[in-house]
Amino acid sequence: MEPVPYRRLLGLPGVPAQAVLGFLAQLTQQVAPVGMVLVVQGSSGSLALAGVTAAAFSVGAGMGRPVQGRLMDRRGSGPVLAATALLHVAALVALVVGAGRWPSWIVVALAWMAGAGLPPISVSMRIEWGHRMAGEGRTAAYSLVYLVQDLAMLLGPLAFGTLIAIMPTSGGTAVSGAPLGLVLVAVAAGAGTLGFARALRAGSGVPSRERGRVFADPRMPVLLAVVLLLGGTIGALQVGVPALAAAREVPAATGPLVAALSLGGIAGAAAYGARSWRSGAGARIVGLMLVLGVLLAPLAVVEAWPLFWAVLFGGGLVLNPALTTSSLLVDELAPAAQAEAFGWISTAIGVGGALGSGAAGVIGERLGASAPFLAASGFAVVGAGLAVVLLRPSRAV
Repeated sequence: MEPVPYRRLLGLPGVPAQAVLGFLAQLTQQVAPVGMVLVVQGSSGSLALAGVTAAAFSVGAGMGRPVQGRLMDRRGSGPVLAATALLHVAALVALVVGAGRWPSWIVVALAWMAGAGLPPISVSMRIEWGHRMAGEGRTAAYSLVYLVQDLAMLLGPLAFGTLIAIMPTSGGTAVSGAPLGLVLVAVAAGAGTLGFARALRAGSGVPSRERGRVFADPRMPVLLAVVLLLGGTIGALQVGVPALAAAREVPAATGPLVAALSLGGIAGAAAYGARSWRSGAGARIVGLMLVLGVLLAPLAVVEAWPLFWAVLFGGGLVLNPALTTSSLLVDELAPAAQAEAFGWISTAIGVGGALGSGAAGVIGERLGASAPFLAASGFAVVGAGLAVVLLRPSRAV
């Protein structure tokens, strides 16, 4: 197989700047929900309200992605990015100002608005880079999208934590630095988004095309179901890792274990896009989902922490290529409505994550702290079986 070097992608005009600014623009994806919990709990003393606020952010993001995508298909990325950047930052700043002062429903509504306005950076990257890289070069393009996103989600919370640590505190708690820290990260992400939109215009641009229907191909709903199950795997792992660490009375192990999954994802995205593949995207997602399910199953019985870390790292190696391949399948199944289709993919991942987290919590409570990993494995295996449908020829008109 001939390699498809990232050098070709990064050599395109505007792409390096887009990658850097896209990283900056996505810092609030992980920071916003964490920061909102700290701000709301610190100002109101209510963990319940903080949890509802974070949930409202996630719901808003899930609802907003398809709408943003539809607007992008019709009007292009630039206007949507600018509008969402302003909405996202304004809502977060207003939430910081209003937490503990305004009625709870207003704070929750602001969290929802911040989620609905979360700028569609990764969608814009897929559209822009996908059109500029032909054929299997899109594997490198979409892998770089997830690589940039994962780096932002890994380093964003670290930067936020650093800001909290170095800021003046009041009342003897570092949590009091969270409001200013959240505002600074939000402003940085907003500036990054506006810069990213400007950098998009420095590239070749996305060619205009006739607007099509997202679900014209009957296999598109199947792809969304597969991605939802992949999100279920992610959600189950997000519950399973801290639950097991707490059950073994080593809660500090949560950080390194979560980092193992993230680092594996970064390495997987880098490796997957560094070569070309002869097999079709449908066959690849079946294989990747199956391998992911098989890899995660032993976590239910693994005792040694180093081995547990290694298995999670291996899961990350496969997880991001599976996400990348779902984007490649969008190219095949919804070529005339890509932005909206990518928005539905993001929504499916989010909904799947919520369902996976809920299922893992129930299963873990009833069957033990290791049971969520069987749920994570099961989601992936069922997804692999369902993905076989994607191998069938389309009957779309």
